Amino acid sequence: MKTIFAVSLLIAALFLASDAVQVNDGGDSFSLESVRVLQELAAPLAGKTMKASPRVYKTGYSAVCAHPTLPQEFVSLCQQEGAAMRLARLSAVPMDVCEICAFVACTGC
Repeated sequence: MKTIFAVSLLIAALFLASDAVQVNDGGDSFSLESVRVLQELAAPLAGKTMKASPRVYKTGYSAVCAHPTLPQEFVSLCQQEGAAMRLARLSAVPMDVCEICAFVACTGC
């Protein structure tokens, strides 16, 4: 019985620790899981950079903002000026490095 309790406690602690990592951009902070979802939504845009016309660039991230599975954390960001650039920075955050907090934008490990 003690073993089951200890394992349950360990799993709960790992879950809470993984949820505690925050990715910072400017004055805003977003959960690591939300940034992962953003990266999945922005994956088709990964090959497109500012080399394309800025209009195409903004239109691509407008589609990400309109996506129904976009986390609520990003709704207010999508309404701000410069949202496409900020979303591009967030979608470029390396997740494997962020999970061990070796990336400057990640905090809370």
